[in-house]
Amino acid sequence: MAEAGSPPPGRLERYREVIPDRPAFLEASLAPEPVTLRVRRALIGMESLEERLGERGFRTEPVPGLADYLRVLDGPASVAQTLEHWLGLFHVQQAVMALPSLALAPEPGERVLDLCAAPGGKTAHLAELMDDRGPLVAVDPKEKRLRGLMGNVFRLGHTNVLVVAADGRELPGGASFDRVLVDAPCSAEGNFRRQEGRLPPRTPDFEAYVTGLQEALLRRAIRLTRPGGTVVYSTCTFAPEENEAVVNRVLADEPVQIEPIPLELPHAPGLTGWGGERYAPELERAWRVYPQHLDSGGMFMARLRRLDDGQGTHSGWTPVPPAFPGEDPEEARERIGRVDALLRDEYGFDARRLESLGWMVRGRNVWAQTAKRWPVETWRGPGDEASRGHWRVVCLGLRAFRAAGGDKETPTNQFLNRFQEAVGGRRRRELDSRELTRLLEGDALEPGDLPAGPVALYYRGTLLGRGMVGRSGLRSEIPSHQAERLGAILEATGR
Repeated sequence: MAEAGSPPPGRLERYREVIPDRPAFLEASLAPEPVTLRVRRALIGMESLEERLGERGFRTEPVPGLADYLRVLDGPASVAQTLEHWLGLFHVQQAVMALPSLALAPEPGERVLDLCAAPGGKTAHLAELMDDRGPLVAVDPKEKRLRGLMGNVFRLGHTNVLVVAADGRELPGGASFDRVLVDAPCSAEGNFRRQEGRLPPRTPDFEAYVTGLQEALLRRAIRLTRPGGTVVYSTCTFAPEENEAVVNRVLADEPVQIEPIPLELPHAPGLTGWGGERYAPELERAWRVYPQHLDSGGMFMARLRRLDDGQGTHSGWTPVPPAFPGEDPEEARERIGRVDALLRDEYGFDARRLESLGWMVRGRNVWAQTAKRWPVETWRGPGDEASRGHWRVVCLGLRAFRAAGGDKETPTNQFLNRFQEAVGGRRRRELDSRELTRLLEGDALEPGDLPAGPVALYYRGTLLGRGMVGRSGLRSEIPSHQAERLGAILEATGR
């Protein structure tokens, strides 16, 4: 195991002959990797975020070739410990991790699948590129990783993501996608810098397991893609066994071809041979990205076009219903009507803003979504017998309201934060610094002329979360762990 600052471990020496500009590779690999962030452009402009972070003492600069990315040059602390991060105005993400989403290039309204989605950075980037319009299905088999994915998606306020717990190799058929991303598990050699020179072991048993997994995921992705659709296969490793060799085997018998990646960024071409084995010449169209290219980590990616193999295409998509399967549709419509009236009459939402949102009731919650269509009904019906039953819907969109007894509905913090520019009406309270401190510490304030029930809490024009007016006065309903973090952030930034 290498120590930070030491030469790359011996196993990277195997790539000596294929890495261009080896001195630059070594120099970049041994230097600390800069922190980069992706701007949540639907919520804030690049210049505005730079200005706000500058007021906090952070120096940033744009990342060449990546329009929505900033590189952090200097700062008083972690950029994640800022109000802007807490509000979901940006996501900390390696510059190189932007490439698979950009290579897939989803359009608003398309049907998109992220087959290996957790922890959600690329999922959120795809949702941003889609302008939160059209279904984006995010799949991962592990519950803990799914929680991390949802935390990122919810903080950033994306409304078109359908989170599904499933092994990507067993995702049901019947619903075809326009674009599929397979950011496959791998040996992670490209994360050498981020891991301070430490790399996980890569034994023969691991290589056999991981390459089998990668190939199975890529084959499943192709079968779920409509003719003419796009698949991007990516890893964060340099190993040809996990990159070109996997794609080469798939090219031999799947209805796909490699096409050029339409990005203008530095990279090296894919390999057409390794260790005495020859690969398809078109693998030269794949990309190898080394640390010196973007002053980031390493990555491989190939973009594939699904050919028309005579099988035809099956849409398999239905409108998202007002009631989740198993819920009462009539009761769901009644609740949605109450929520709509509440947003218009009590929170001042403009009718045009509400028209862009779809709603779905599940249990005590009402979810806001902009996917509009989903494949769930197809998956539940006849079709792919081998895959049926090996999946579970976790959530769709943002949880917007929760039943609060009787016919009362309480808006969630994440929903209010995402649509704060639309919140007005009489359920809005602007706080000064003393009042905010008291609320975050658990004290109550005099409600003044606020009506009983939930209210939106603002501080210096920024919505921070939900409060509640009850018999004891106005209290914060920002969860205690979030309130503690928020207080620390505001104190650290002098606010």
